[in-house]
Amino acid sequence: MANDDDNPATGNSTRRTTKSTTRSRSAAKGKGSSPRSSGRGRDFPDLIYAVASPPSVGGTSLFTPDVVATAETVDAFVSSDDDVQQAAAALEDAGFTVLQVSNLLINFAGDAQTFEQAFGAHLFTEQRAVIKPGAVEAEATFIDNADTAVPGLVETEGTEFAQVLEGVAIEEPYYLHAPLSLPPIVDYWHLRVPDDVSVALNAERPHRNGITGKGIRVAMVDTGFQDHAFFTDHGYRVEPTTLGPGTADPTIDENGHGTGESANIFATAPDITLYPVKTATASGALVNVTAAFNAAAALNPHIITNSWGSSQRFGPLSAANQALAAAVAGAVANGIIVCFSASNGGWGFPGQHPDVISVGGVHRRPDGTLEASDYSSGFMSNIYPGRRVPDVSGLVGMLPRAAYLMLPIPAGCAIDQGSGGGTHPNGDETATNDGWGAFSGTSASCPQIAGVCALIRQVCARLTPAQVRQVLMDTARDVTQGTNHPNFGNSAVVGPDTATGNGLVDAHRAVLIAKLRCIVGPVVPVVPIHPAIGPVRPFRPVLPTLPVRPIHPAIGPVRPIHPAIGPVRPFHPVIGPILPFRPPVLPFRPPIDPGPFEEQPGWQEPGQQAYGAEQVMGGAEQAMGMEQPGAAPAPGQGSGITAEDLAELERFIIESDNPPEI
Repeated sequence: MANDDDNPATGNSTRRTTKSTTRSRSAAKGKGSSPRSSGRGRDFPDLIYAVASPPSVGGTSLFTPDVVATAETVDAFVSSDDDVQQAAAALEDAGFTVLQVSNLLINFAGDAQTFEQAFGAHLFTEQRAVIKPGAVEAEATFIDNADTAVPGLVETEGTEFAQVLEGVAIEEPYYLHAPLSLPPIVDYWHLRVPDDVSVALNAERPHRNGITGKGIRVAMVDTGFQDHAFFTDHGYRVEPTTLGPGTADPTIDENGHGTGESANIFATAPDITLYPVKTATASGALVNVTAAFNAAAALNPHIITNSWGSSQRFGPLSAANQALAAAVAGAVANGIIVCFSASNGGWGFPGQHPDVISVGGVHRRPDGTLEASDYSSGFMSNIYPGRRVPDVSGLVGMLPRAAYLMLPIPAGCAIDQGSGGGTHPNGDETATNDGWGAFSGTSASCPQIAGVCALIRQVCARLTPAQVRQVLMDTARDVTQGTNHPNFGNSAVVGPDTATGNGLVDAHRAVLIAKLRCIVGPVVPVVPIHPAIGPVRPFRPVLPTLPVRPIHPAIGPVRPIHPAIGPVRPFHPVIGPILPFRPPVLPFRPPIDPGPFEEQPGWQEPGQQAYGAEQVMGGAEQAMGMEQPGAAPAPGQGSGITAEDLAELERFIIESDNPPEI
């Protein structure tokens, strides 16, 4: 065990004391801490990733214990441009490499010695319990600071950064919510993409009516994407992969998870444009995920889907998770629909964040009956009181390995090789380079539901993320059989529950209800919680690192990017300059003639004038007695339909065994 009082990196023989060490770390963490099993060490990686928060305009630090950053409060934690520039310059001057800058967080990296010298911190490594892919309970290495009570927090008080940073969060491990090894594709019940998944989620009828997600941009934060005949032969639109800071080679998906899960999005929304964002190293380990999520948000998508997370049963949140929660809240506050998987046996985070669409699992038997997946998580959050996980569910297999969906993966990738040979359920019974694998988990159900969100966004662009979630919940098929993962053992019952949420998503009903709700009239703008601060500020784009000009001459010239990482690669020229975030007051508008993303006549960026029902209602206006095609008058103003009529239509659609088209 390393002696934290004798730190050669800092030259200090006495531990630095701050206001956070007035009580022991174990007492401060309480029952919410992760179990420790092997003591402290100092075996650090070459680079440690972290995110820093410049001074918040609201006057309260993002890293204040028990602070909850949500879409309604995140405006209080943004920083001024001058403060951001000064903080980035100070980090560069101290020898760190600044990877990504926004007016919410600064992502940077350096070795352990640089962290300890710059902040006077006493870093150590520690093995803690985690849930790894395949619902495996294991241990992973965390980097922590002995001087603070909040896990992973580095305080700046008493350092040269005290005026430019309110705190630093050291990144920690996150894992994909999918099985590690794959069973075979024969002699057992499984579903294929795209058709079986589309039929099981009732998405075929919207597809036949032209509701396919066309014009909707979906970003996927995962292990990347690699070309596969499945995607090219179906003609799916996939943009070049964006590299999250700390990753390399945008053309390769070494693990295969991101490529495989992409097929689930296209199964429910075949005409979306996919923007993969890579957040994994060549070994398949997720790295620097908050920065990767911010890179996804900077692509200005309508939806971000995330099939990963960590298990957080109790609070308080670590510094890294507080920062990640703020990044998620910022995206939702700007109108982006964010989907997260609920986990496979763990207390999924950010899957329990109150602003996300949390996705669990339902198993569809060969006879079409539904049961809760015993591979999927479901619980009441201890961190966010009253938050039930999941909201809704997609298609997931059963224990022991959830071998359920046949998905395309890069031939010879880690998933392909890891399951080759053997006998089901412990082996794939196929070659190790066949380019296909059977797996599921909430990693699979999350992108399925992200695709259904794309259908809803296509038919009614002005629904807010919370309203889209409500449509999914109102129209889901109730599941009343089975229990979820044994770690929870919650039973599916009549009505909403913690086994499957509101049930299995029904794309057809969701689209019909979204169409009806688009008739009612404009959505009332969200009023910020902190009126004293003013309206929610539009977030600045997350930018690749450029030479940062110091604000204060005392800081000195900015050092160039560390050669170990290299410059952050620019986004693909097809996308053009990264579009700035827009506030959530007004919704997105898809292109009139969508295709691979480029500005086209008639397209308006998010935050501009919302479009009416004319692009989503087809011939429904005339059928409902509207006087002018394309108009969406409020009930009682010539529409021929009242609020009571709409409520009755919604009830009929939700309860009918075979709802009609509208």
